[in-house]
Amino acid sequence: MTHSLPARIAAVNVGLTSFGAALRDQGAAVLDVEWRPPAKGDPDAVALLERLWGRHGELVDRANAEVVARIEAAQPLAVTVAPAGEAIDGLDGRMLLHCGPPIAWVRMCDPQRRALVAACLFEGWAQDRTEAAALLDAGDVALASGNEHGHVGPMTGVCSPSMPVWVVEDEGAGVRAFSTLNEGPGNTLWFGVGDDESVERLRFFRDVARPLLAQLLEREGPVDVFALAAQGLQMGDELHMRSQAAGNLLLRELAGGFAALGGRDAPPGAEEVARFVAGNHHFFLTLTMAAAKCASLAAEGVRGSTIVNLISRNGTDVGIRVAGLPGQWFEAPAAPVQDALLRDGFTDRDAGRDIGDSAVIECVGLGGMALAASPAVAAFLGGGAAEAVARTRLMGEICAARSDRFTIPSLDFAGVPLGIDARLVVELGVTPQITTGVLHASSGAGQIGAGVAHQPLAPFAGALAALAADLDRPS
Repeated sequence: MTHSLPARIAAVNVGLTSFGAALRDQGAAVLDVEWRPPAKGDPDAVALLERLWGRHGELVDRANAEVVARIEAAQPLAVTVAPAGEAIDGLDGRMLLHCGPPIAWVRMCDPQRRALVAACLFEGWAQDRTEAAALLDAGDVALASGNEHGHVGPMTGVCSPSMPVWVVEDEGAGVRAFSTLNEGPGNTLWFGVGDDESVERLRFFRDVARPLLAQLLEREGPVDVFALAAQGLQMGDELHMRSQAAGNLLLRELAGGFAALGGRDAPPGAEEVARFVAGNHHFFLTLTMAAAKCASLAAEGVRGSTIVNLISRNGTDVGIRVAGLPGQWFEAPAAPVQDALLRDGFTDRDAGRDIGDSAVIECVGLGGMALAASPAVAAFLGGGAAEAVARTRLMGEICAARSDRFTIPSLDFAGVPLGIDARLVVELGVTPQITTGVLHASSGAGQIGAGVAHQPLAPFAGALAALAADLDRPS
């Protein structure tokens, strides 16, 4: 019995592309399948994944679906602007909040230290920076992670009792969150600049902006933050590095109130506040953060969930939380900001490590998850629209769902990737990408550029190990 060879050969190549290339060179049709060993073949990680996809898989999938549903159902409303010491439980006396997971003063990065020193001056606890630093060094000022108190702040994320904060609440979920007003460009605490100009801006916020904004919200009613964010996404924002459209929509919401407060009876500084809000392209950022923190809190406490509901960095460490283990931090050294575009005269040696609470935005599908909605941000980082789409699609590989609320016009209105699944992060070796600013590591120069921070893998693996151990115990 004889056999004849087929006249035409087609192949599916799994693994090394060189195998497919050799066949292609001989005229064969080849379909390359990109394949990698799960978790890069690490036996301990593979064993974890087997338990969380296998033995506990159905429970985890149900829990993750519940968490995604809670995030999608969140309706955070900005209800007022209040002094932080009155709004935030536990923030009293000589106490300051900072970004990221808990950290001692001695381990803090330089921008964080400068901001905390300036906050002491603003509060009147010290007469000069030397005295303020001595108070902090001696432990006479209590320091706490803002995330432990429902507060999220961009970059250094410092909050003191007299600083005004947005009060954002989701009545249906029974949660509240807070974030300071965004200080805008230039010499500011959020950029780790603690000079006299930065302190004076805080006084303007406390004495002028806060009472007026509170009056506006009382008059015009609560602001639906995610509704404005969804519209901003359609207009070119990704809501982390760019939120100009959403900021303009906020101004439209408040315009009637500004007009009603005009004329001879206008509160002192009303025009100055209006001009500041209109001229600050990042004013909506902290509103988005507080709303995302509400959704993060609403998602907590679903046993078995591997969805990452918080990513936070303090310039020294990065910490994550998963919805199935509320209150537990999983940490690693903070990442350098990669793909960075730095201002003239600065190099990578000048750049501080990834910092800020703003990655809570990525946990609700915005920011780096939605980069395809904002080619302007991709162009700023040195890429184009195609690269922005590729980044969003890559983030989709590590997410459990797509949002119905937040959609991207350039992708035929597909939903943004939603629900970062720590299982997929570890299995694929792909970590969340955070669009963020870059602070000078040591000089107090403030922001020197922007880029994308690729988060380390270790915290996600640590979270999976703790979650698997929890599920292995009898309930």
